[in-house]
Amino acid sequence: MPITLLGPGAKRHVASIHGNDAIKRHLCDLGFVEGAEVEVVADNGGSLIVGVHGTRLALNADLAKRIFV
Repeated sequence: MPITLLGPGAKRHVASIHGNDAIKRHLCDLGFVEGAEVEVVADNGGSLIVGVHGTRLALNADLAKRIFV
């Protein structure tokens, strides 16, 4: 399921990344790799603040929906 369906405080592991090569590479560079633990910190009307590898990142809805957990 996409990470956008999780509520604040939910922790899961990345199962896969969907999208073209450029999007996959960008998310990988941010730390979203298979097996990485991610936590939804806040949901701001579709955009998410997500914790990964000890860093908090803001993702717009388009990028967030490509991260499956």
